[in-house]
Amino acid sequence: MDEGKPILPATPEGRDEAGGRDEGGVPGAERGGDHEPSGPAPVHEPAVGERLTPLHEPDAYDTPPYGRPGPWAPAPPVQRPMAAAPPPFGAPAPGATPPPTDPWRTYDPWAARAPFQQNGAPMPGRRRRPGRALVLGAALVALVVGGIGGAVGSLLERGGAAGDASPPQAAGPARHSPGSVAGIAAGALPGVVTLHVKGDDGEGTGTGFVFDGQRHVLTNNHVVQAAGPGGRITATFEGGETATATVVGRDAGYDLAVVELSDAHGRGPLPLGDSDGVRVGDPVVAIGAPFGLAGTVTSGIISAKERPVTAGGKGDGSDVSYVDALQTDAPINPGNSGGPLLDAHGRVVGINSAIRSADDTGGSGDGGEAGSIGLGFAIPVNQAKRVAEELIRTGRATHPVIGVTLDMNYSGDGARVGARAASGGPAVAAGGPGAKAGIRAGDIVTEVDGVRVHSGSELIVRTRAHRPGDRLRLRVVRAGAERTITLVLGSAGGG
Repeated sequence: MDEGKPILPATPEGRDEAGGRDEGGVPGAERGGDHEPSGPAPVHEPAVGERLTPLHEPDAYDTPPYGRPGPWAPAPPVQRPMAAAPPPFGAPAPGATPPPTDPWRTYDPWAARAPFQQNGAPMPGRRRRPGRALVLGAALVALVVGGIGGAVGSLLERGGAAGDASPPQAAGPARHSPGSVAGIAAGALPGVVTLHVKGDDGEGTGTGFVFDGQRHVLTNNHVVQAAGPGGRITATFEGGETATATVVGRDAGYDLAVVELSDAHGRGPLPLGDSDGVRVGDPVVAIGAPFGLAGTVTSGIISAKERPVTAGGKGDGSDVSYVDALQTDAPINPGNSGGPLLDAHGRVVGINSAIRSADDTGGSGDGGEAGSIGLGFAIPVNQAKRVAEELIRTGRATHPVIGVTLDMNYSGDGARVGARAASGGPAVAAGGPGAKAGIRAGDIVTEVDGVRVHSGSELIVRTRAHRPGDRLRLRVVRAGAERTITLVLGSAGGG
């Protein structure tokens, strides 16, 4: 075989190793000699150590990763990375690690070599995310803890321990200063009674308070008036104890009455204050049984002093009460009548007696069903104390008088002395205080001790604020001329 000729393929089936045809070949073929065969040239087997010539020229670029090509296959075509298409909606953003795919289909021979990884072992530099086992473990722990908590709560509830989970509370009743409304009420309520009155003239409810240590209770005349001579009066204390009561004395002009209890149940008298020392704006507390609600406590202030108030009275003008009252905005309603009005020290400074209702008519505290509009009136305790002592001592009260008859129909400013008395006699009683001071019929009184009066009712109120024997200074107008008259008050029996 000449050097440099290409190697031919192996002989086809039917040829012997020498290149001739065997006995099964084409008829007429001969072996040996110089005769050239008519078929392809014989196959040449290379000798040991003989260099083979490749079928193509060497690759000038030495293309990796194969290096130099072998003699049996052509070099693979050069592959270049393709531009990445934009990811579809929902696909990982560019630069993010794509999910694992078939490594043979995405193999890039120019990519950097990644370290080998064992099956199940983490790659260096990457953290392994918690597996399903951790999630299942956390869920199991939560279920166990919840079950234990529910069981403990159920046991505590059944055992009554759940009811003990309450805010701490101070032991014993709350303490209040003596000057607070609560402190004043606590000290006064034991000495206040609710009076239930029933008689031929009707029935009603009022209030009173223990006046002294002889079981006497001070209240309003209009509270007990309905009992009459054969009626019944029952007193009920704060604690529910009851006692019967009888009238010791009463006076319609002052609207005051005293009853005596069959049993005081150990209750002592309420302390009395000084009504002359009360000032407008002072705090006060009222206690009573408005509309039958016993032991009701309200509070307010002194709104005014020396307020002339007339209350009660029959159609003929008798039994009218003239009160030089203390005005308060502490709520007073029907049923409060006769109850105490207390100052900041718990002392009685007035006896609740009348209110001005929304229908603009004055009246007693238990008359009708009118409610409080913040205009309540109380008899000053200094006056009530004098009258009560007279009622206890004699059963009657005396009234200070000037000794004149007033014209109650006079509509001008001031109080005018009438022309005649109701009996037809002279308007100025002979020998009385007015006659001795020089007062005449037709005189108009405009001031009492420097205080202006505008009507006959106001003159009576100012007069009854004094005691018999007190000296008064009157400003009188006669025939257009003013003059000052001084007189000493006389006394008249009340009823």
